Amino acid sequence: MTVTVLTGPSGVGKGTVVTRLLQQHPDIWLSVSVTTRPPRPGERHGVNYWFISDGEFDALIEDDDLLEWALVHGVHRYGTPRAPVLKAVAEGKRCLLELDLAGARRVRQTMPEARSVFLMPPSRAELERRLRGRGTEGEAELERRFRTADLELAAASEFDTVIVNGDVAQTVEDLVGFIGLGPEQIRAT
Repeated sequence: MTVTVLTGPSGVGKGTVVTRLLQQHPDIWLSVSVTTRPPRPGERHGVNYWFISDGEFDALIEDDDLLEWALVHGVHRYGTPRAPVLKAVAEGKRCLLELDLAGARRVRQTMPEARSVFLMPPSRAELERRLRGRGTEGEAELERRFRTADLELAAASEFDTVIVNGDVAQTVEDLVGFIGLGPEQIRAT
């Protein structure tokens, strides 16, 4: 089984890195999480997330249909549907799960053979700049994300490797190396 868990604070660039990685390696299977938060501008149901109601999320928990789930930033729940991950693993696919810290910790408990990567910002100031630059959260939400980021950054040593996301191309190259994909497998973009 090849499952890689990618974690990092909000605003570190996980989505950008994953998009570039999948452009270069379309054979990697990316898990699409469920969430109770509303979509941000440009996000699509079933592509970026499965946007579901609290009741639907409760049913997934009750039926043990989530590999992991967490309350993120004290407001919305996110989770990884179990069946698609197990199916991809059974098919021998390289699987990538983009998760928050709590989700990564739960996956470590349920799938200890999964490998984990913590995506680190070049600095706390740069992380703040990126988050503010998105323009998708109000000040109260930003402050909540900054507090959460401080806790997440303190947990980086729990992961198999830490990759600093200063340059997206270099970050993707580092991630490709960690996953074990050689440069000969990169598709020209």
